[in-house]
Amino acid sequence: MKKLVKVLLLVILLAVFIYVISYAWRAFPIISGYGAKNLCSCVYVSGRAPESAIANELGSFPLSLGTFYVDPSDSSAYGKVFGMATKKAIYRKGLGCTLLSGLDEGEVRGQTYHLPKFTSAPDTLPWPYGSQVRDTVPEGVDILALKTVVHHAFKETDPERPQNTRGVVVVYDGHLLVEQYAVGFDKNTPQMGWSMTKSITNALVGILVKDGALNIYEPAPVEQWQSAGDPRSAITTDQLLRMSSGLYWEEEYGGPSAATDMLFKMADMGGYAASYPLEYEPDAHWYYSSGTSNILSKIIRDHIKKDTYYAFVRTRLFNKLGMTSVVVEPDASGTFVGSSYAYATPGDWAKFGLLYLNDGVWKGERILPEGWVKYSSTPTPGAPRGEYGAHFWLNAGPTGSPEDRWYPDAPTDMFSMNGYEGQRVFIIPSKKVIIVRTGLTKRGNFDFNNFLKEILAALPE
Repeated sequence: MKKLVKVLLLVILLAVFIYVISYAWRAFPIISGYGAKNLCSCVYVSGRAPESAIANELGSFPLSLGTFYVDPSDSSAYGKVFGMATKKAIYRKGLGCTLLSGLDEGEVRGQTYHLPKFTSAPDTLPWPYGSQVRDTVPEGVDILALKTVVHHAFKETDPERPQNTRGVVVVYDGHLLVEQYAVGFDKNTPQMGWSMTKSITNALVGILVKDGALNIYEPAPVEQWQSAGDPRSAITTDQLLRMSSGLYWEEEYGGPSAATDMLFKMADMGGYAASYPLEYEPDAHWYYSSGTSNILSKIIRDHIKKDTYYAFVRTRLFNKLGMTSVVVEPDASGTFVGSSYAYATPGDWAKFGLLYLNDGVWKGERILPEGWVKYSSTPTPGAPRGEYGAHFWLNAGPTGSPEDRWYPDAPTDMFSMNGYEGQRVFIIPSKKVIIVRTGLTKRGNFDFNNFLKEILAALPE
């Protein structure tokens, strides 16, 4: 009997050992890849000190298991875990940082690209069309109350739940009323948008629709789905935008998953996401998926002439808006990571929000097709709380129960760009308001509903 117990214990220990090794085999490259990529971007895109990024972005468990450092000689950053699973990210001017996954460094550095210069905002015009900030306050704005609310967003009152706010910008009726930044950040510091990038993907699709190059209600032009009898061939671009494609996906970040494998192991992120099978019939199930955004990003690239792809986002979008700080980073295959990797100053994020507040029109020029903003901010039928449109989050609430919305003290017409760790751009058409908030914030540590409530109370009804 004792012998049997020993054998069983050995079997259990062996199984546990195999599981731990297997898990580490998948997890360590994700930790080192996350660290290398983010350290690279913090240093070379945002202009921060490596020590700051390592202590703040990479200081918590399990990232603290890794060792991370930069190599200024070739503008790169490295990550490894216990000396294993080494990952490298490289910086290229104008393109930001790219994690070397699946392709060797020579192939990635050998990619050619042309980026037109950013169009600088003239210093003779008021913001947002120029760089001047007006010294007048619109009638009905309680500017002292507003500044108090914004100041409080940076105040730490609970050491167990730090807010870690890094930037706040409030725009009312086109006037930049308040902007404030944490120590180490200022109005010129590009900050990571994480999933706010998805809304940039929405805009690029919209521009292609305006050009007549893409019909979102036709089957999505994904080469991997074109085989005879492939049920994925019925998925439309609209269903991808609305996260209702039915494709299998794991949007989990607590360990190895489809999402983390895509972001930190794959050269062609869109191709990887498109390789997954259908789990549900299209439009039968809503599920938030960063993989879907990168499928869209790949579609966008396929619809732009090869030699103008990298220039397209500047000439057709960012230069139009005077967004001179924006960097959208590509994967190793050269496709923009449309789910996650855009950096911009909070002021430039606010300009992007203003484009949608103004129905896709900027300085009298229609950038997005007529009706695109309404389409993007219309609830997706399968989203249970009316919380999602087309790559924008909504505050509509469930059909017939608007009181059960995410932000009960904000209007139901509010829609937003939401990113990991508390990145937000709130767009409120009925109040003519744009509110940008950036940070490094764990979920639940910042009261967004109260933040919105107090800001709106300081503005005209």
